[in-house]
Amino acid sequence: MKKILLLTCLLAGTAMAQQAKVTPLISKNLTDLPGKEGLMITVDYPPGASDPIHRHNAHGFIYVLEGSVVMQVKGSKETTLTPGQTFYEGPDDIHIVGRNASKTKPAKFLVFLIKDKDTPVLIPVK
Repeated sequence: MKKILLLTCLLAGTAMAQQAKVTPLISKNLTDLPGKEGLMITVDYPPGASDPIHRHNAHGFIYVLEGSVVMQVKGSKETTLTPGQTFYEGPDDIHIVGRNASKTKPAKFLVFLIKDKDTPVLIPVK
């Protein structure tokens, strides 16, 4: 029983360690676009981290800072990005792949969103 409990705790810790860390940097109302805001965040992917299928209902501009990430929106090909490369998601896109390309190294990217004010940044899709 103790071995099962220890294994369960280790697996839970590993799963928790694989989640992305999102850090808000700035949010600004866009006065010339009523009801819209600009939001800038960084996303840190630990090794092996991935996102659930989701959408943003926003224009999203991604710039890779460190490591490599794999991105794909529904209807497009999977793309691996490295530092200095960019990716775009439109308001109607469903983000079906978002993950760290490496199982051993972290990755980090910058995201700039133009979205409706006071709406969630990420909306899960089933």
